Amino acid sequence: MTMTVGVVGLGLIGGSFARAYSGEGHTVLAYDTDKTILDFAILSGAVSAPLTDDRLCECDLVLVCTYPQAACSFLEEKGSLFGKKPVVIDCCGTKLSVVKAGMASAEKHGFTYAGGHPMAGTQFSGFGHSRMDLFCGAVMVIIPPRTDDIRLLDKIKALLAPAGFGSITVTTAEVHDRVIAFSSQLAHVVSNAYVKSPTAREHTGMSAGSYRDLTRVAKLNPEMWTQLFMENSENLTDEIDCIIKSLTEYRDAIAAGDRERLKSLLADGSRIKEEVDGK
Repeated sequence: MTMTVGVVGLGLIGGSFARAYSGEGHTVLAYDTDKTILDFAILSGAVSAPLTDDRLCECDLVLVCTYPQAACSFLEEKGSLFGKKPVVIDCCGTKLSVVKAGMASAEKHGFTYAGGHPMAGTQFSGFGHSRMDLFCGAVMVIIPPRTDDIRLLDKIKALLAPAGFGSITVTTAEVHDRVIAFSSQLAHVVSNAYVKSPTAREHTGMSAGSYRDLTRVAKLNPEMWTQLFMENSENLTDEIDCIIKSLTEYRDAIAAGDRERLKSLLADGSRIKEEVDGK
């Protein structure tokens, strides 16, 4: 079945969705606040035409790929225009405030909405770095109105199939934001802080995989990540407090020359890694 897909926001995520769906032969309508990006997306073949207010109701699927605050505004302001046909999914990196706004607008105006978060990305941002296969094999997190609505979940799975996700995880906004504070946001904070060591400027010629792995996400979009961190501030500060406590234990053992304590801490971390990853 050929679909009409609306994409709101043509950054890395929105642009990659546009490329994936157009690459599978679907009609992609898109909107971006920067008209030059929209024009380029149309010229590149990723987008068929602009997504105007009067065409929202034509879509089978609308993907809102903006920052959280902009997504809340879009869902609230455009709610009366969706009609009954589209399934509307936001793709923001935090869920609590966006899902609250989306669910309220959907209930008020009668459209179908679910929160979403594609667990894929790179250290680069913008449409220029988008690619058709970004989501292939990745996890898509879905926050539906009801976690036991199998009919809706099956429909969402079918609508998302052209993107190539490897699996779909169904959860709540609260659980998502708590876990994502650890699995994504803390990693960005640590990576960004790690390169602030003066020694970072001397690493060339004396670094390998460990440095690359730990610093991959140090280069980030400050505006976007500031908003995501502040949207999830309570969960993220809890995770930062936790890692500070752990780092202090390592630091104190090293400073005290306590080999047995350090060995025990390292063994605990290695064991926990095996347990949480199942190997």
